[in-house]
Order: sequence, then structure tokens, then C-alpha cells
Amino acid sequence: MHDTATTATILTPADLTTPSIQPDSLRHGETARNGTRRLIDGKERVFYDGYWMKTYDVPHTIAYKKWLIDQLTRRVFRNTEPGINAPGKRLEEVKAAYNSTSEPSRKRVLAAMLAGAYLNRGSDILTKVVELEEIGITVESSNELLRECGRCFMNALEFGKNIHPLHGTEELDELWGEPFKAFTMPIPQFLETRYIKLAKALSDIDLIANTMIDLVQRIEYFPGVAEQLKELRESAKEAAQTQRSDIEIIEIWPRFVGVADRLHDYRPVVPPRTSRRVQSMAWRGKQIIKIGADLIGDISSLRISKPKTTQSFLQRCEHYRQRYLTNPQSRTISADDLRA
Repeated sequence: MHDTATTATILTPADLTTPSIQPDSLRHGETARNGTRRLIDGKERVFYDGYWMKTYDVPHTIAYKKWLIDQLTRRVFRNTEPGINAPGKRLEEVKAAYNSTSEPSRKRVLAAMLAGAYLNRGSDILTKVVELEEIGITVESSNELLRECGRCFMNALEFGKNIHPLHGTEELDELWGEPFKAFTMPIPQFLETRYIKLAKALSDIDLIANTMIDLVQRIEYFPGVAEQLKELRESAKEAAQTQRSDIEIIEIWPRFVGVADRLHDYRPVVPPRTSRRVQSMAWRGKQIIKIGADLIGDISSLRISKPKTTQSFLQRCEHYRQRYLTNPQSRTISADDLRA
């Protein structure tokens, strides 16, 4: 669908406008260091890499660490090939099958299942440690039980290289190592890495949305789309920052999914008897909107950036710009500009 005769310009955040919504403290030139916390509109936010993000109070306990690893593990399995979520209690059987198999494709699948079994076994051990702590028995970090837990997460990380992702390798590379990091890092340090990744995800959402807005607001066949893309941009960023247990998700999530659905169903307003070039521009523009909205949805849901996919999408937008927007800096493109 790209115009192969055109050389695309690689876009960076500097090529576009900065995010449209920033805290007052940044608008007035005040700088903030990563990790700065501040009450904004009565709610605490934490600053990382240009964004003031929602923050939540969390206990620095092994019970919370167990809950966090469970959440991260579920997220991993939602984004990998089906069938690899082997129970931890089946670890030895899966390992035996893996060791006895020589056929490459079957061995690859068994390695992926082994990764899942190791991940679940580590989580099972951590569950027992939490249960012991709940009855007043403290398990030291040097205890063999926790050492075995760490070995399980490490083996899961190693065998995880054999897993096929559900969508793309970018998110799997990021997500699969998260449970291991959550286990080995102190909770504050791990949360800091999450804020840094979230800030990059928010930056990508801004970049993708602003690129599409810059395209559609110059073409008369997409009335109202720029406003919907702005709503998608802001609601996607809010959804990415909001825990599903937060009551605010009741307002944020329907707004986010609703505008995404409207963009999916949107049809360009093209007059009858227009040229093939106009029809092509409208159809290709609709595809860009759909793909871009899907990408924003993925990034928001995963809460991580997808740099390769994002760059590929920006290249697609640049091909479109060069092919159809002959003078994008000066005027809106209409049917008169595109007569065949």
C-alpha cells in the first residue's frame, strides 16, 4: 500500500507539536526532576520524562509483590501464543517431554510450555511464602524456598525466548521479563522502571495521534475526525495510567473504547463522481486512521511503547503525506486539488 517510488522521511517527536495537555508547572517553564511528586487538581502525580502521571500508594510487602507478579504474569499470557500456560505442578512432566523430544518444531513448543510452567511454579512458591508470612513466619531472602523461586523466574526468562508472541515481538520482549524484575528488584525501584516505560508509551500515543491529526485536518473528507483523534489521544493516556480497580476507570474506559469504535466505523465524506485519486486518498486515509487507532489501543492497554511498530506507522503516514498532500504547509486539500 506504500508508494515505493517515494522515500519516506523518518519522523521524530521533534518534528511534531508537543503533547497538547501539560501541567501548568511545565507551561510556565518550570522544570521537574524524574520522581518528583506533586498534587495536581487535588491528586498526587509523579513526574517522569515530560509527563505527570497518576500514582497509587502501594505497600512494600511480599504480599504486594506476589499480587504484582500475578498481574504481570496474567498480562504475559494474554499476549503470547495459546497453550503455553502450563501449571507449575506439571513442570517435571513438561521438562521430561522437552528433554525427550528432538523434532525441532515440537521442541520449540515444549520449550515455550516449559517457560510457562517455570513462571507459574515461581508464582506458586511465592504464594506459599506469602501464606507463611500471614501466619507470622518470616522467610528470609537467603531461604532456599526463595532461591528456588528466583531460579524458576530465571528459567522462565531463558525458555521464554522460544515463545511466539500473539501480535509482535516488541511487547513480548518487554513483558516476559517483567515478573522476574518484579521479583528481584525492590518495589520502589521496580515501580520507577514502570513509570519510565509508561512515560515512553504516553509519548508514543501523543506522537501517533498528533501525526494522524496533522494529516486529516488538511483534508476536507474527514470532518470531525481530528476532534475524535484528540479525544482518543487523551482518553488513551488516561486509561494507560489508571488501575482497573480505580473507580475513575468507569468513566475513562467507556470514553476510550467508545471513541476508538467511532473511528473504526468512520467513513470519509466523499462527494459522488469524484476521481479515482480522491477515492484512493479517502480509502487509504481511513486505513491509516484504523491502524493508528488500533496501535494507540495496544500501547495504552500494554502500557509499554512499541518503537518498531510506531516507526513503521509513521513511515506509512509520511508516504501518504508525500503522495496526496502536495502542499501541506499552506492549505487544506480538497477535490479540486486532486482531479484526475
